[in-house]
Amino acid sequence: MFGNNVLGIIFAYAHEERVRDLTELRVMASVPFGGRYRLVDFTLSNMVNSGLNKVGIITEDNYQSLMDHLGYGKAWDLSRKREGLYLLPPFGKSTSRTDGKIESLDSIRRFLKNSLEEYVILSDCDMVCNIDYREALEQHVRQNADITVIYRHGTSPDVDRNNIYMVDPENRIRELLLHRGSEHGVNYGIGMYILSRELLLQLVEGCMSRNEYDFDKDMVQRVIPELRVMGYEFKGIAYQISSFEAYFNANMGLMDPRVRAELFNPNRPIYTKVRDDMPAKYGLNSYATNCLVADGCVIDGEVENCVLFRGVKIGKGAKVRNCVIMQDTVIGANSRLDYVVADKNVEIEENRTLMGYQTYPVYIAKESKV
Repeated sequence: MFGNNVLGIIFAYAHEERVRDLTELRVMASVPFGGRYRLVDFTLSNMVNSGLNKVGIITEDNYQSLMDHLGYGKAWDLSRKREGLYLLPPFGKSTSRTDGKIESLDSIRRFLKNSLEEYVILSDCDMVCNIDYREALEQHVRQNADITVIYRHGTSPDVDRNNIYMVDPENRIRELLLHRGSEHGVNYGIGMYILSRELLLQLVEGCMSRNEYDFDKDMVQRVIPELRVMGYEFKGIAYQISSFEAYFNANMGLMDPRVRAELFNPNRPIYTKVRDDMPAKYGLNSYATNCLVADGCVIDGEVENCVLFRGVKIGKGAKVRNCVIMQDTVIGANSRLDYVVADKNVEIEENRTLMGYQTYPVYIAKESKV
C-alpha cells in the first residue's frame, strides 16, 4: 500500500566505532555476518520486502567492499531504469562532528528534494532483524504522527550509548534520555525512524542553520514537545551489533533454530550477493556438529558450534570450536581454535593454537598469516 510512496535511507557508517576491528578496512554496512551475508543485507531486504523500490545508502570512507557487494542492486530487485538503488557518498567528513547524520542528510538534500515519495524511512545498519515496515507505516499514518521512532522493550544491549524513550499508553513519546541505557526493562532505540520527506528537509535545514549536528539531540529530542512523536515497538528477534562481543554472540545465536526461522523467514527473505560455488565438501574423517557451513567450504578436520563463510578450508586433524571463520580463510592441519573470529583471507598455518573466551573472543585481522 505504501511502498511506492516511501523512500528508504540507510546510514552505512553508523556506529562503526563500536566494532573498530571489523570496520578498520570496511564500513559498518559491509561487515560479514551469518556465513554469507553482510549487515546491510538485513536492512536493505527489510525495505524491499516492505514494498520500497527506491533506497539511498549514505556511506563514507572504505566503501569499496560495499560497492562490490551491492553492485547495481540486482540481488534486491533494485536494478531498475527508474528508482532503484542509489549509493550516496556525502561531501566532506561528516563524522567529524557527533554521528554525522545531519551533515550527511544535508549533503544529499538535492536527492531528497528531487524524490517524489511522501515518506522516508531512516535506518542504521547495525541491527540484525527481520521487520515489516508496513505495520509501522500504517501506524504512523493512522496516528497522524509527525515522527515515528521504532524501538524495542527489554534489556538495553549497550548501557552506555543506547537512547531510552519514555512512551505513554497511547504510544506517544514524552521524553528521550540520551545515552542512558539500562540493564533493566526499558524502551531503547534501534536507529529506525519514519517521517515525511518535507518534514525531514525542514528539520535538516533548521539544524544546519543553527550549527546543530547531533541527530538524536537536535533533531529528535528537541522537537518532542513541539511535534507529534510516536513510538512503534518491534517485538521480533533482533541483535544490535554494539560491540565486538555482541557481533560474536549474534553469530552464535544463529545456532538456535527458532532464531534462524524468524530472521530468515521465507515470506520475507534476506537477499544477498550470489556467489556461484560448489557445495560444501566433507572429508572421510571429518566431523561437523551444530554449525552453519556456507557453500565452497572444504572440511577435513573437526568443527563444532561454528559459523563458516564461503570458501573456508579446514585442514586434517584441525579442531575448530565456537568460532566465526570468514570467507576464504584457510586453517592448517592439526591446528586448535576456540572462540576465534578470523576475518577474510586469513591463513593459519599448521599446528597453531589460538584460544579466546566467550566474553573476549580472539580477532585475527583480514589477510593475516598466523
